[in-house]
Amino acid sequence: MERFFKLKENGTTVSREIIAGLTTFFAMAYIIVVNPNVLSGQAAGTELMPWGAVFLATIIASIIGTLIMGLVANVPYAQAPGMGLNAFFVYTVCLGLGFTWQQTLSMVFICGLINIFITVTKIRKYIIKAIPRSLQNAIGGGIGLFVAYIGILNVGIVNFDSGVPALATLNQPALWLFIIGLVLTIVLQVCKVKGAILIGIVATTLIGIPMGVTVTANTISFQDACQQLPTTFGAIFTSAGLPSLFSDMAKLPLVLVTIFAFSISDTFDTIGTFIGTGRRTGIFSDEDERSMETNPGFKSKMDKALFADATATSIGAIFGTSNTTTFVESAAGIGAGGRTGLTSVVVALCFAASAFLATFVSAIPSAATAPALVAVGIMMASSFREIKWDDFDEAVPAFFAGVFMALCYSISYGIAAGFIFYCITKVCKGKAKEVHPILWVATALFILNFILLAII
Repeated sequence: MERFFKLKENGTTVSREIIAGLTTFFAMAYIIVVNPNVLSGQAAGTELMPWGAVFLATIIASIIGTLIMGLVANVPYAQAPGMGLNAFFVYTVCLGLGFTWQQTLSMVFICGLINIFITVTKIRKYIIKAIPRSLQNAIGGGIGLFVAYIGILNVGIVNFDSGVPALATLNQPALWLFIIGLVLTIVLQVCKVKGAILIGIVATTLIGIPMGVTVTANTISFQDACQQLPTTFGAIFTSAGLPSLFSDMAKLPLVLVTIFAFSISDTFDTIGTFIGTGRRTGIFSDEDERSMETNPGFKSKMDKALFADATATSIGAIFGTSNTTTFVESAAGIGAGGRTGLTSVVVALCFAASAFLATFVSAIPSAATAPALVAVGIMMASSFREIKWDDFDEAVPAFFAGVFMALCYSISYGIAAGFIFYCITKVCKGKAKEVHPILWVATALFILNFILLAII
């Protein structure tokens, strides 16, 4: 194990990696139940895909993607169907544009093939290298704000009932449990207790039992889920999938626009997560980037991690789920000390066990995981200190890149805002030549994406 994962070389231990893996899993375990709720149409009050099939597809895609990330790339990232992309799948593409779920899965599959292509050709790697250091630091800090914001919204301590964000009335047990968990997690972290974040999640979950917050949810049995899986598995290769998607040439422009929207969000969500968490912790170092330049093929951690992420989307679509992507909640495990692929292997094993223990896994309340995300977000915000805030030219794109991630609830939109304002400031200063050509192209694609989304 030491030789395979190079634990000492990465300054970690088996116990620390296990704790990190458990921390990441608990922070993202909600996707096991939430993703089926979204893709089945249950959350939208309609009927789309069979719940049990999506439940198993979510777990299988997460296991395969995360194992590839851990065993091939040896990095502590977990993969699962992404929130936001699954909502786009249902509300925009299926319900809004009128595509069937089989056709939409086919689009996701093609999106995955596009991601594989731009990864094999190292386009995604070159995009990362083209991003200036100030924006990379802004993305890192922005990911921190985004992660903390996810935690805050998941528990509902900030709501929009009055049309504007406001602090919720503290009259719900879940809100008090969140506050208890947040204080506990911060105290453990300040006191430098090993496994502080994981201890905080477990302790808060247990405290939630007498408060009536930690309760088991009604989920489908494993046997019933297995019986439903054939409905979605390979559906993209049936007449209702890929052949149907391209049968109406009048719809081809709309199909291409939708695939483009899937691809650009998926690509930059991953890039943002890797930059935001990998740079600050040294998982992806300057040496790793230099090795990408000198070594042909996929030999660096970044190359392998990008490839692992690219393959996961197509694999997930084959089984029957929306875009599988690198989860930003991986930051929780990294914050707990995870540095190698052993963390990912632990997460994958937990996903495998959850197929049989879904009732118990779903009992972990958002009030127990939200404090962990807030604590990790605080740690990641340290990347902002590297930005020259007294230099307005640097501060403007950094501000938009960092803040828009949370405000728009999207990593890719935050990156888009940062890119656009970076180009604007450089042009105004007569330094347009300093903008990397890849950055110009990426910015143009973002603007095109916004225009196309407005049209459709």
